[in-house]
Amino acid sequence: MRIVKKTLTRIMMYVAMIFVIVISVFPILWVVMSSFKTNAEILGSPLALPSSFSLETYIYLFQTYNFPIYFANSLLASVVSTGISLFVFSMSAYVIAKYKFPGRMLLYMLFTITLLVPGHSRTQPIFTLVMQLGLYDNIWGLTLVYLSAGMAMSMFLLKAGFMAVPKALDEAALIDGASFISIFGRINLPLTKGALTTAGILMFLGNWNEYYFASLLTSSDTSRTLPIALSFFTSEFSYNYTRMFAALAIVIIPGILLYAVAQEQVQASVAATGIKE
Repeated sequence: MRIVKKTLTRIMMYVAMIFVIVISVFPILWVVMSSFKTNAEILGSPLALPSSFSLETYIYLFQTYNFPIYFANSLLASVVSTGISLFVFSMSAYVIAKYKFPGRMLLYMLFTITLLVPGHSRTQPIFTLVMQLGLYDNIWGLTLVYLSAGMAMSMFLLKAGFMAVPKALDEAALIDGASFISIFGRINLPLTKGALTTAGILMFLGNWNEYYFASLLTSSDTSRTLPIALSFFTSEFSYNYTRMFAALAIVIIPGILLYAVAQEQVQASVAATGIKE
């Protein structure tokens, strides 16, 4: 009886996992697959494989529209903001995790409580600041806004990562005469690679897919990011599904590839957040 119960439980687990995988992966695969079909094939047999695989639609998009500029803008804003934010947040999380000082937990709470603040509530001060700096319709203005994106989640992950590093290593390095920068950069950072990778990926994907502030702070074609360009193509290609799906694939594939490469470190870092102080 116990063996039957375990078998049924395992079967139900596998069924649940397969169901989640199908509803998560199938829409993405269908979009990519449809980008190689003609309109007739999409409307006539939406679930069938394309009759031929050709990159003609993708080449057309890059040659006819400013997709290289859109792609470069998204990449620039996402990479620069993520790199700077990761550097600043990692130092902040390291100090909070390793040093005890008055107001430490209050400061950490103020960092993480931003999770409860809707992003749209910051529209007025952010818009005013960008206008006063003269960075409206400038990709660097958008990059500046993205610097604070993902702060709460990054601090949560990085603090847990630094707390997992034994303090004995820090004390041994301090006895040997290592400086604060050396202990932070040569000992703690390499040992928190998983948390750094996870925080970086989450911030990058959030900035890569961000639409609201990109639409608010840019207006010209040369400053658009991929999500903004995609909203224009959705209406322009409303009757050309092949091009619309190809544009969708260009936007979603980079993030998927990035996560697929680093998924093991992401999962390990998320599991490590259960470490208590």
